[in-house]
Amino acid sequence: MATNNSPDTPEQVSRREAMRRGAVGAAGMVAAGALVPRALAAEAEKTPQQKAAELKAARDAAAVAKAKAKKTKIQSVIQIFLWGGMSHNDAWDPKPGTGYDYLGEFDKFIPTNVKGIELGFLFPELAKHADKYALIRSMTHGNNGHETAAYLMQTGHKPGGRLAYPSVGAIFTFFKKDQYKGLVPPYIVMLEAAGRFSEEGFLGPAYKPFATGGDPNAARFEVQGIVNRGINDDRQRARRDLADKVNMLGYGMSEVPEMNSAETAKKKAYGLILGRGREVFNLENEPAALRDRYGRNTFGQECLAARRMVEAGVPYITISFPGGWDTHGGHFQTMRRQCPALDQGLATLLADLKEKGLLDSTLVWCTGEFGRTPKVSWEPPWNGGRHHHGAVFTVLVAGGGFKGGCVLGSSDEKGEKPKERPVYPADLLGTIYLLAGIDANAKLPHPWGLEARVLDTENEGMQAAGLLEEII
Repeated sequence: MATNNSPDTPEQVSRREAMRRGAVGAAGMVAAGALVPRALAAEAEKTPQQKAAELKAARDAAAVAKAKAKKTKIQSVIQIFLWGGMSHNDAWDPKPGTGYDYLGEFDKFIPTNVKGIELGFLFPELAKHADKYALIRSMTHGNNGHETAAYLMQTGHKPGGRLAYPSVGAIFTFFKKDQYKGLVPPYIVMLEAAGRFSEEGFLGPAYKPFATGGDPNAARFEVQGIVNRGINDDRQRARRDLADKVNMLGYGMSEVPEMNSAETAKKKAYGLILGRGREVFNLENEPAALRDRYGRNTFGQECLAARRMVEAGVPYITISFPGGWDTHGGHFQTMRRQCPALDQGLATLLADLKEKGLLDSTLVWCTGEFGRTPKVSWEPPWNGGRHHHGAVFTVLVAGGGFKGGCVLGSSDEKGEKPKERPVYPADLLGTIYLLAGIDANAKLPHPWGLEARVLDTENEGMQAAGLLEEII
C-alpha cells in the first residue's frame, strides 16, 4: 500500500519547515516588491511617442481580432460627402452653455433614443435612430484647405506628395473587381464628383467614378449616358438595330479578339441603357409612400437610389450633397435650409437598410472635409459665419461592422480641438478597409513602378492613433 511522505501534506509539515517556508515567502515578496518600482520607473522613462505607439499597436491588434470574429464584411459603401464642411457643434457635437458667440441662433438641443447622446435641434429624425450609428467626435487632421483636406479624408494620404493616390472609392473598385460583375459601374457618384482631385489617382481611368448627373427627384432620373433627354426606349432600340445592320466589319472579323471585346462592351452598354442595369436608376419602381419618407428633394431621392444600388451589389456609391456647406456668411440660414433634407434622407436610409437586412453588410459614412469654427464671426462681411476648421470635427458611421448607439472621442468644451481619443484619416479609412477585408498594407500598381500602398502613414510621416476598435 502506497503512503504519501510528501512534506506538503499538512500533517507532515514541522514547525521548523513552516518557519523556513515563511522566510522564503517573505523574501519572495520583498523581491517582488522591489520589481514594482523598477517596472513603474521603466514605464515613466518611456517617451510620449513610445507610449502612443504602444497604445496604437494595442488598438490595431484589438481591431483585427474583432474584425476576424465578425460574420459579415462590408460589401457596399455609401459615402455622403458634405462638400465645404458642415458645422459640427451645430449638428452632431452640440455644446450647450457656450454662449451666443458660439451658439448663435442654435441654442436648442434634443435627446436621442440613446441615453446620453444629444444632437442639434435640426436633426429630429436622426435623433430617433441613434442606435444605428456611431459618432466620431474627435476627427482631426488640422488642414483648413478644401482640396487638401478632401484629399486627406478620401485617400488617407498626405497631400502634396509625388504620388496622386486613389480615393477610397477607387480602392474598393480595385479590390472588388473580381467579385462584382454587375452592369452598373462599380463606383458611382451622384450627381457630380465629390472632390477637387482625380479620385482614381494613379490607378487610371478604369477606376474613375461614374458621375450620374441628372436629378433623381425629377419626373425622370436622366442619368448621363444611360437615360437621355428626348430619346425614348423605342428610338434607342431602333438606333441599336440600325448599328447592327450596317456593322459589316464586325461580322467579317468576329473571330478577332479585339472585335469580340468591342461586341461584349456594346452588349453590356445596351444592357445598362435598356436592360436591368437601367432599372436600378428607375425610382418609379418604389412605392410613393417610401419616396415620401426619404423626402421629395434631390438628396432624399439620391439616398433612395443609393439603396437600390446596394441591392444591385454596387461596391461604392458617393452622394455629393447637392448644396455646399462652406458657410463663411449666411451660416444659420444655410443650415436651416439644408439640414432638414440631410436629416430626413439619412435617417430614412439607415432605417430602410436595417429593415431590408442590408445594414450589417453596408457601410454608411457621412462627413465633410472638415468642420466649421466654433466661434461665430458676427463682424462684416461675414455677418454670422463660420470658417474652415480642420482641428476637430464629427464623422457619422453606420453599419458595415460598426456599433450603433455610441460616441468615440470628444472635443473640448467649445468644440475647438480634440479632448479625448483623437482620430486621424488613416485611422478611419484603415478601419473601413479592415472591415471590408482589404489589406491596408497591400501594394498598389503604379504605372512607373513606384512603391505605393493602400495606406502608408509611417513612411509619409502622417499621424495615426490606431484603428477604431472601440466602435467595432
